[in-house]
Amino acid sequence: MIVIQMVGSTGLIGLALALVGLYGLIAYSVTRRTREIGIRMAIGANRWAVLALVLRQGLTLSAIGVAAGAALSVPVFRILSTGLAGVGALSPWTLLWVPFALLIVTVAACSIPAWRASKIDPTLALRAN
Repeated sequence: MIVIQMVGSTGLIGLALALVGLYGLIAYSVTRRTREIGIRMAIGANRWAVLALVLRQGLTLSAIGVAAGAALSVPVFRILSTGLAGVGALSPWTLLWVPFALLIVTVAACSIPAWRASKIDPTLALRAN
């Protein structure tokens, strides 16, 4: 029973670290695109078009990662379950909620900096480094 709790705790800590790391990485990458967003808005793109572009690109990367993780999770689970006694069956809730949480974090990480960048004046965004 202790082994299962330790594995579960380690998994939750790993998920939390993955969510924080994913948010930080995507938010940083969108923030670095402030100049690009300013250029797009200066040549006539509206705020919603810019937000849709940033969200589409972020969700594409995240969906590729979720698909790769989902494809690898079942074989890795089988390998781990043979080495650890009492691990139990593969939980469909875990396979549902973890990708959902990752996609929600991706939407937040893309939306918040892109919304902030789209609200500033395009001339100020063009001067940003």
